[in-house]
Amino acid sequence: MATYNAQLQRTWHEYERTHGAVPATTRDAVQWGVRNGLIELPEADPFAKLAEDMAKALREEYATDAKGRRYRVNHAVRINKAGVQYTFWAMLKDAPREHMQKAFIQRREQIVGDCVQLATDVEVYNEMKCEEPPIPMLFDFRDDVAERRGLDDAA
Repeated sequence: MATYNAQLQRTWHEYERTHGAVPATTRDAVQWGVRNGLIELPEADPFAKLAEDMAKALREEYATDAKGRRYRVNHAVRINKAGVQYTFWAMLKDAPREHMQKAFIQRREQIVGDCVQLATDVEVYNEMKCEEPPIPMLFDFRDDVAERRGLDDAA
């Protein structure tokens, strides 16, 4: 039996084969997959749904400090215990230093991981489309960060 992710991937590929290789939404693909019996609607755990919604809301909560800087209020740390991953949240103003240090390190690692994958994806695409000019990708974000901070200050 295929894993849940494998079922979703297979449904996406079938949807693409059926509709042509054009960009599409995942919602369109899953609705098509359910209609065609490729995947089933999941039974919802209301507490899991609420916890997922709360995590999203916590990620999206911002405040502004006395200097006018917009910052994230809540920060998460993922911890594995006995093979189960838990996410612990804390508010920036009340969080112990150890929690915040782990949260910042984990967020930085996510960014690095995203950059590594983006570099690989760009390289593979450029090699697949070698008849076209390569898409360049720079990973020095200093100017981007400075520019965004300048825009935030101007607002």
